[in-house]
Amino acid sequence: MTNSTLTDVRERVLHFLAKHPNEQFKPKVLAHRLAITGQEDYRTLQRVLNELFQANEITRGKRKRYGHGIPPVASRMAGVVDVQKNGYGLVRLLPPEKGTIVVPARFMKTALDGDTVSVALFATTKRQDKQRDDMPEGEIVEVIERSQQPIVGVFSKSKNFFFVVPDSRSADRDIYIPPGKTKGARPGEKVVAQVDDWESRNLNPEGHIIEVLGKAGEVSAEMTAVAREFQLSLRFPKEVLQESERINESIPKEEYDKRSDLRELPCFTIDPEDAKDFDDAVSLELLGDGSLRLGVHIADVSHYVKEGSALDREALKRGTSVYLANEVIPMLPEKLSNNLCSLRPREDRLAYTAFMTVTPRGVVKDYQIEKSVIHSKRRFTYEEVQKIIETGRGDFAGAIKQMHKLSRTLLTKRLKNGALDFETAETKFRFDEHGKPTEIIKKVRLDAHRLVEEFMLLANQTVARHIAVPKKETDIHPFVYRIHDSPPPEKLADLASFVEHLGYSLNMNGGSVTSRALQKLLNDVKGKDEESVINEVAIRSMAKAIYSETNIGHFGLAFDYYTHFTSPIRRYPDLIVHRLLFEYLHRMPHKRREQLVGVLPEICETASERERVAQEAERASVKVMQVEYMKRHIGDEFHAIISGVTNFGLFVKITDLLVEGLIHVRDMGDDFYTFDEKKYVLIGRRDKKRFRLGDKVDIRVVRVDPEERKIDFRLAERKDNIDSKRSRK
Repeated sequence: MTNSTLTDVRERVLHFLAKHPNEQFKPKVLAHRLAITGQEDYRTLQRVLNELFQANEITRGKRKRYGHGIPPVASRMAGVVDVQKNGYGLVRLLPPEKGTIVVPARFMKTALDGDTVSVALFATTKRQDKQRDDMPEGEIVEVIERSQQPIVGVFSKSKNFFFVVPDSRSADRDIYIPPGKTKGARPGEKVVAQVDDWESRNLNPEGHIIEVLGKAGEVSAEMTAVAREFQLSLRFPKEVLQESERINESIPKEEYDKRSDLRELPCFTIDPEDAKDFDDAVSLELLGDGSLRLGVHIADVSHYVKEGSALDREALKRGTSVYLANEVIPMLPEKLSNNLCSLRPREDRLAYTAFMTVTPRGVVKDYQIEKSVIHSKRRFTYEEVQKIIETGRGDFAGAIKQMHKLSRTLLTKRLKNGALDFETAETKFRFDEHGKPTEIIKKVRLDAHRLVEEFMLLANQTVARHIAVPKKETDIHPFVYRIHDSPPPEKLADLASFVEHLGYSLNMNGGSVTSRALQKLLNDVKGKDEESVINEVAIRSMAKAIYSETNIGHFGLAFDYYTHFTSPIRRYPDLIVHRLLFEYLHRMPHKRREQLVGVLPEICETASERERVAQEAERASVKVMQVEYMKRHIGDEFHAIISGVTNFGLFVKITDLLVEGLIHVRDMGDDFYTFDEKKYVLIGRRDKKRFRLGDKVDIRVVRVDPEERKIDFRLAERKDNIDSKRSRK
């Protein structure tokens, strides 16, 4: 046997195994697949396989099965995998490594969402068009530890066995449930399953049922499923509740002595009608020189929740309160969130106050940040304040009118500086005695909402600037910022192309866009039929705001410095900000600063991740309620707007309910349609009818699937729909 023959067999083996990266083969199977015949050639194959294994270029498993080569152990990295909807994974590396590795679906092996895995990088590819946010690719070579993350789905039965069909698209395999591990579940029920074993992609995972939620499709079961799917804790651990119960409800006299006594100051809260916790109050005083002294008073949660306590650990784990469609899952136990830390009217409460002296033109010329005791004089709803703004009559009418004027000044100044002002539509539900939605109401953004928004924005900006701008060049102040990066250029290009086809323009300068140019676009579409669609596409083009220990400013708000200070009852970063403010006031030791440099990045990352999970859970809960509501409207017709165009149909959103569903191309039987991806339009081949983003249509509800949370529509047979088939120049 010559060296050239050895080399030939070696190359054929490596090439074949590379084409089958997730499989292992016995030598005889390899010989057959590589067309190697004869005893001598087979011995050569065995020699090559052994040499490749010794060189760590291929793997050898049980019963001498050989598989695709992996890099040496030293080049592997550990991380936690986040499985995406189309099957690929994002592996977030564990310290000391940093970054994220993309794993294509075919290289996921048997990894499940939340598993700790070992991942190996692919060779890097040099590309001229490589974007700065591209992530390296790799493959999972080992599942180090299975996640205890449960999987929610529908319990089903075939002729011979039980299985669970997962709700989440990220779980692409049904889970086999052996007899005796069903926990009494019956086919058609919504259940929570735990995976016990999964050895091969050629087989399905095996697991057991840990909880039966109820009949699939029923609103109570589906809402509980949302909480389980996103691992939201509906109950607090015993030690957390015990710790909260031990907190004294009365304020000690020595605590009054340590703080500014603001109990005589006329301040009040403004919140939604159904709010149960009030974490901010406002006050306004007119000064002799014409300036205004704006007070933003925030519940001092840090007084009650001490660093390292059981309450603190649980708050960090939760990260934020979650506002589902029919309930709130709080970050803190009710004794704190709805009582001691809630600025209830006519009760003394501990607060952190930011006083800002503001000129008539909205410039902060001085500020003061201090711990205080306040006594809210009134609990207002947004609607009550709006009525006072419009009529000039009611409690604290003079202060509220002056607050409204100041908020308008601050808004005008902010927009002039380049801030974006998105009008995002939201809904709320009314329920019957069984918890089923009876009405969907589109929320209206009032001047009263803007009043509170502007004051909170100013307080957050002032606190961030107070810490970030050093008093000395050597000052280092580790802190938590709320940052928002500029939009990715490729997404801006897509947005510009999209609005151009709808008859609008987005001024791009050298591949980038200023916030002023984006705001001009938003102003151009205000009040137009296309406004909601363009706003949604523009928001999706933006980078996501996150928490970070490194300040880069906030693009959307056009602020150089920004943090979250105003909601410590429901956001963990705000609680951290309160603690740091107080520590810096008392000259934080250098050792403590070094400690913060080490822990704040992880806190910020956790808070950003929990915020993302909360938002996804909230959207899922809204979808559950929308689907439940639409069950009773099958056959009914509604006015809608096209919110998405794909090759398989039209996504449409009912105008006054904000309920979205799909018109399948298969149900558009009047013609054959082609999809123009660049122009976001479906075009009829015969009649040249056109359906594009932003078009108004009349639709009829034809199918509702509570388990899949999907609603299907068809075009209503009305002459009005000709408006949706027009062509725009």
